[in-house]
Amino acid sequence: MKWPASRGAWAAWILIGVPLAVFTVWALADNAKLYLTTLLNSLTLASLYFLVASGFTLVFGLMRNVNLAHGSLYLFGAYVGWMVGEHSGSWVLAVAAGFLSAAVIGLLLQLLVFRHMQGQDLRQTLVTIGISIVLADVMLWIWGAEIYTFEPPAWMYGSTTLPLVEKFPTYRIAVFVMAALIGLALWWFLARTRVGMMIRAGVDDRAMLAASGVNVQLVFALTFAIGAGLAGLAGVVGGTALSVSPGEDTRYLLASLVVVIVGGMGSVVGAAIGALLIGLAEQFGLAYAPTYSVVFTFVIMVVALAFKPRGLMGKAA
Repeated sequence: MKWPASRGAWAAWILIGVPLAVFTVWALADNAKLYLTTLLNSLTLASLYFLVASGFTLVFGLMRNVNLAHGSLYLFGAYVGWMVGEHSGSWVLAVAAGFLSAAVIGLLLQLLVFRHMQGQDLRQTLVTIGISIVLADVMLWIWGAEIYTFEPPAWMYGSTTLPLVEKFPTYRIAVFVMAALIGLALWWFLARTRVGMMIRAGVDDRAMLAASGVNVQLVFALTFAIGAGLAGLAGVVGGTALSVSPGEDTRYLLASLVVVIVGGMGSVVGAAIGALLIGLAEQFGLAYAPTYSVVFTFVIMVVALAFKPRGLMGKAA
């Protein structure tokens, strides 16, 4: 039996939302401080996942390019940002360097790889897996297996007093605000600007867009560079909140895949919803059921795909 699209969406939302609502009522009654602290940690993690996945949803979800080297762009941006931050002493310059370095690598990937493999998903997958392995080894050779950390700006350092939770790291609050602003800017860029309309039109009908006089390759290269740059930016932001070390590329690639699959391919709003659900699942799982914490993420993904195969906010191509 095939579920109608609207009925499947409602079923997915109900099966995910009702258990969350019931758990919220119980957790608040049991220990409100623990619940609210875990909720804030979930929002921080979700913000970081969204920063990485927002670039991934541009490249994979919107442009239909299977870039499994996206996690490597995150790690590369983090390492370059760390070097710039160490030499300049400026966190803002480190963020800019992380964005620009990853954007340049992404631009090269589009021009040298994806431009010649459009629509060849299997070839894109295999080639980008190979690229990610090579980049991981190169970064390990250059920066070693050490763990690097960033110092946040002075105005983000320390903690902020919040009701019930008491003290919470100011930087984590800043990450949430930053992710919200970037998400709104990205949505506006795609939905309200001429370039955003060109991007969406090129994905739907590349030949027609080219016939109208638009340089499709230039538009796609710009999109890929922005998506890759967001991964590099997230590398510096995430490295400041947590740390930078080998293996983070794989972790954030998998997180981006899950976020885009759950939220819906090509949807910025879907990426935000998917990141929020995965962040909640991971943090509340660790706080309340650490033995089974990894299971909750996959339960959400299974439910979303079972009733809404294109993701919660996904639409037919």
